[in-house]
Amino acid sequence: MPRPEGCKGCSESVRVSPEKLERLIEIAVRGRDAAPEAEAARRLALCRACPGLQYGTTCRYCGCLVDVRARLRDSRCPYPGASRWHS
Repeated sequence: MPRPEGCKGCSESVRVSPEKLERLIEIAVRGRDAAPEAEAARRLALCRACPGLQYGTTCRYCGCLVDVRARLRDSRCPYPGASRWHS
């Protein structure tokens, strides 16, 4: 079956436990600037409302785990055309 346009090829079998997600966040922010908690929460709320969120964790536009991306200060939203994170 052909993949939908923009699909990175994930399947529903791709699941990340909350424990593993927290561990991945810890690893990702090591040695990098973390976004302030309020900013990370704002970004996550926008990601959760995005039509590109897949499986509750993954961005269909870049394949990242949104919980990780949202917590990194220098991250940008990859939504096509314009970032959904802009104020």
